Amino acid sequence: MMKVLFLDTVHPILAERLTDAGMLCVDGTALPTSEAVRLHRDAEGIVLRSRIRVDADLLDRLPQLRFICRSGAGLENIDVASAHMRGIEVFNSPEGNRDAVGEHALGMLLSLMNLLREADASVKQGQWDREGHRGMELASRTVGILGYGHMGSAFAGKLTGMGCRILACDPYRTDVEGDHQGKVRHVDLATLQREADVLSIHCHLTPETKGMVDREFLYGFAKPIVLVNTARGPVLSSSGLLDALQTGHVVAAALDVFERETSSFETVANEGDAIWMRLMAHPRIQVSPHVAGWTEESYIKLSSVLADKVIAEFG
Repeated sequence: MMKVLFLDTVHPILAERLTDAGMLCVDGTALPTSEAVRLHRDAEGIVLRSRIRVDADLLDRLPQLRFICRSGAGLENIDVASAHMRGIEVFNSPEGNRDAVGEHALGMLLSLMNLLREADASVKQGQWDREGHRGMELASRTVGILGYGHMGSAFAGKLTGMGCRILACDPYRTDVEGDHQGKVRHVDLATLQREADVLSIHCHLTPETKGMVDREFLYGFAKPIVLVNTARGPVLSSSGLLDALQTGHVVAAALDVFERETSSFETVANEGDAIWMRLMAHPRIQVSPHVAGWTEESYIKLSSVLADKVIAEFG
């Protein structure tokens, strides 16, 4: 019987479905990772989220490992190359929270463009300033999507009914043109920077993308942009964003992720430093605590997608 060691808490549907498929699911979440691994060296599968780093050392301590399940989209906490060298399959589940991310990104964008947060606060303070809260319409604007995987494509799908132009920039995709009933146009970075009014970031975090959206990158846009980041915090330079807001290259920004998040995404390091304090105090920055993919529905779907993939390969 194949043993699957759960190192992080996920929706119970994953354990239920793997058990029904004849696998032995072991809950190791109450133990330190090193202890759980020591006690279950014979595990053939492990389940985790973003908190645990899977490096070559951990893989060496699980000699019978055949697969890794990462609940969620990102794989930056897993040494995928080392896993593949050992013949270990790596499963993630971006299909499970893509709709949640797309909806959250759209919601933040609409809130920014229609000054909803500011209007709410103003009315509650006894003011009735209609002119001061005149919004902007998406229908007359061009939205640029940087990174066109599951999340970028889902966001594009949410935009299709808004009447805006949709540009997708992803050098690793050759099948973007005409996506979503022909409403998505694939462009290079120069075209994106020349034509976009809105930039929504949906890149994976890799050595190539870390810090990619910096001051120089933002200054490269021909028009002042509204920026949304629901991908990974380190893709966007916080200081670069603050500079671009000051100079008017960025009109407003919505951030669900932050450069200084810890690897678990549960906290932010150095909250008291000057850059963090400026981000939190800036009147044209709207924030949420890394919850774009965090919905009641996605919690179930993330685990259900993993179950589908594991059972298809090993069931």
